Amino acid sequence: MTTKSWMFYGENGEFKLDQPERSSSLYFPLVNEAGMMSSVTPNLHGEITSGHNTFLMEPVSVMDLHNSKASRNFWVFVDGFGAWSACGNSAKQNAAVFSGTEETSRLEAGFLWHKLTREHAEAGLRAETVNFVPVTDDKIELMKVTLTNTGRNPLHLTPTAAIPVYGRSADDLRDHRHVTSLLHRVFTSRHGIEVQPALSFDERGHRINKVTYSVMGATGNGQAPCGFFPETEEFIGEGGALDWPQAVVCNLKPPVGPDEALEGYEATGALRFEPAELVPGQSVSYVIAMLISDDRIDRARIAGDYLSEARFDELLEQNREFWTKKLDTVSFHTGDKQHDLWMKWVTLQPILRRLYGNSFLPYHDYGRGGRGWRDLWQDCLALMVMEPEEVRHLLLNNYAGVRIDGSNATIIGSKPGEFVADRNNIPRVWMDHGAWPLLTTLLYIHQSGDLELLLQTQTYFRDMFTGRCKERDLSWTPEQGNKLLTRNGKVYEGTILEHILLQNMTPFFHVGAHGNILLEGADWNDGLDLAPNRGESVAFTAFYASNLMALSELLLALHRKSGQSSIEIAEEMAVLFDTLSAAPVSYDNIDDKRALLDRYFGMVGQCVSGTKAKLDILRAAEDLKRKAEWMIGHLRRNEWITSKEGYEWFNGYYNDDAERVEGDHPDGVRMTLTGQVFGIMGGVATDEQVGKITASVNRYLKDENIGYRLNSRFGGIQQNLGRAFGFAFGHKENGAMFSHMTVMYGNALYKRGFVKEGFEVLESIRKLSADFERSRMYPGIPEYINEKGRGMYTYLTGSASWLLLTELTEVFGVKGRYGDLLLQPKLTKEQFDADGKASVETLFAGRMLEVVYVNPDGAEYGDYRIKEATLDGEPLAGVSEKPEDGLLLSRSLIEGLTAGPTHRIEIVLGR
Repeated sequence: MTTKSWMFYGENGEFKLDQPERSSSLYFPLVNEAGMMSSVTPNLHGEITSGHNTFLMEPVSVMDLHNSKASRNFWVFVDGFGAWSACGNSAKQNAAVFSGTEETSRLEAGFLWHKLTREHAEAGLRAETVNFVPVTDDKIELMKVTLTNTGRNPLHLTPTAAIPVYGRSADDLRDHRHVTSLLHRVFTSRHGIEVQPALSFDERGHRINKVTYSVMGATGNGQAPCGFFPETEEFIGEGGALDWPQAVVCNLKPPVGPDEALEGYEATGALRFEPAELVPGQSVSYVIAMLISDDRIDRARIAGDYLSEARFDELLEQNREFWTKKLDTVSFHTGDKQHDLWMKWVTLQPILRRLYGNSFLPYHDYGRGGRGWRDLWQDCLALMVMEPEEVRHLLLNNYAGVRIDGSNATIIGSKPGEFVADRNNIPRVWMDHGAWPLLTTLLYIHQSGDLELLLQTQTYFRDMFTGRCKERDLSWTPEQGNKLLTRNGKVYEGTILEHILLQNMTPFFHVGAHGNILLEGADWNDGLDLAPNRGESVAFTAFYASNLMALSELLLALHRKSGQSSIEIAEEMAVLFDTLSAAPVSYDNIDDKRALLDRYFGMVGQCVSGTKAKLDILRAAEDLKRKAEWMIGHLRRNEWITSKEGYEWFNGYYNDDAERVEGDHPDGVRMTLTGQVFGIMGGVATDEQVGKITASVNRYLKDENIGYRLNSRFGGIQQNLGRAFGFAFGHKENGAMFSHMTVMYGNALYKRGFVKEGFEVLESIRKLSADFERSRMYPGIPEYINEKGRGMYTYLTGSASWLLLTELTEVFGVKGRYGDLLLQPKLTKEQFDADGKASVETLFAGRMLEVVYVNPDGAEYGDYRIKEATLDGEPLAGVSEKPEDGLLLSRSLIEGLTAGPTHRIEIVLGR
């Protein structure tokens, strides 16, 4: 049985796929800003929820997509032919997939709508089912089913919509599933049913429940259902099932009408409509609404706002316009249209991460909603491009999660700036967490020129854990709140700059036996979680080194651009600027570095004085630079390794036995991609070393079948390093193509001018993801690609933010520099179209810009430079003879352009 790939059609990323049911684990997201989060499969399985404790349909893992029968369904009893599912989800139709008698079906999807078409060839009946979540203030999903007689004879149909209503917390799926059904109170009305459980049974306690789950429906012209089967056991019948329910198969009369109440049973929104007679060519439509509300619904309003075909079509068009406009904020045009349309779906993914967090899609069957600390900062990377008006507020609030010891909260609330203590009092520190905020904040400053953000003040997070969660302050109680206090009991605030300094300076002193920063609970790779005592992350030591250098340069820029001569910090922090004291620490002496940090921890264990120390900004910058230079020199001297085959690269880790992880080993050469990325990206690796690293990566990590592996085969479970090695090799954090690190590898290569190599890396990800025969995923980038080439954990991945940012700022070279616009293209010859053009539309300084690069000579990167440039047809000055300098346009020039229309910057490239 062959499987055809999806195909793009139109100009806005719409795609279609024939016989989508032939591929397992496919699902599509449907979501709105009001908090409705749905997923839908080719047979309309999936889930509908507004949060961990409020699932309308039952929570599903990817395995449930074929195990569970509880899906959205729309049944038609056709006289002379029997029961048929318009969604293809019946026992009879599912059995036909491998029998050679399956029906013709087609999936079509776009931003953000899903359409399924199925043909009942024998009866001459076509069903078109469209699902979407409208961009209204309601938590609602809409579904329209259109039935058309495609045959030669009249058809007599009896339609029944059937959506099982789970109506409770995900915790109840395994914990008291039946008992919680006894809480169900079901109310019928003219257009459908409402399920309002009497109590909520979850970790919050047994509380009176108000949340209501509703399934409403009408014909396209507004005619209400003629009856209901609200109890699941009555609907399916003894011996029946949701994919072969007795009520439909035997065409039973509905036992319940409007204005009735039932209780104590599992519920199904099974809505029976009046029988319909369709002559050849005639169609009839039905609109179904699935809602989650804070209390009983206003039935008349819902019916008027949603339950008609005209209103459905109007809302669908509004939905398309909303998402198209949002995604048009960034749009790429190259010589490869498939690439450009695929990137539209990548552009959507960071928005999906903001709305879903890391939960509520079938592969993302973990967590309880929200995002982790790292996610807060990495998702902001794309938001600066997509939704820039939100970013300053988010950044400012996110810094409230920093502890005074340089670590941070790990439980993130749903609102900006909301952080809570660890739910189970389990202390854990990811050593990489302190590195990401500066990277994101720097991007914001360069995009906006807003250096003033650094001087804004923010609180600190406080709980019982101190000394990077190594100690517990038993005097602290939750009643004191989660804000750091001064000795006199006032809430302490420090500048954002102070927060950033803390996060990057404390790790500098927190080193292991080999002088690298301790791994603690793990770094970016959560799977390296079994080396908390003696493990070291060389990879992120390189990241922190580049951060300290960037901080030094940032202080100099603050001095140069704002006239700032000093910075204010908590007086306890002054010890971290050790080179400014009379007794600086020897950075080669590990014990002295740890002792200084312990001294600092001792000063801030319970509170701070509240007194500020002033440091000369130039001397502070010099201190940071010295620390960075020491780290860079240390890494180049001590962590550069050579295999027996003569390949060279950076070691990335030490395990909990203080053993170097990478290099030659009896089980084969061990290498990690993470260990190379940050050395390249942050300038730790010299240009010569970058070339040697790429050769080593190609030798030990590159696999033509799945791309650039996260690591080579280590052999055996590594109990002294991390759980990742318990996974089968080629899966997730153990040797899969992990998109996030691969994209960052490509980004790092572009940053260092290795454009050909970077292009190959990014193209490999796209080609692997778009190879549907193997990846079995819709357009977009997955979290990882497994050993079989299958795309896993689709839609919700931070790699989308990095890929979008890399394409815009590195490939197309459209980036900020302290608020000005720098154009520095790194396009390869093949990325220009047949007319020698490549372009990107993007928002900068509040103006929509189309940046067009013209390459009339077909020159390759490295051979061309910017020869001339125009803005809206007028020549621009400032074109440099040095290709690497690019073209710098002042922010005032951009802001002086008329708001509203798209302005065209055309740059001619030549040798």
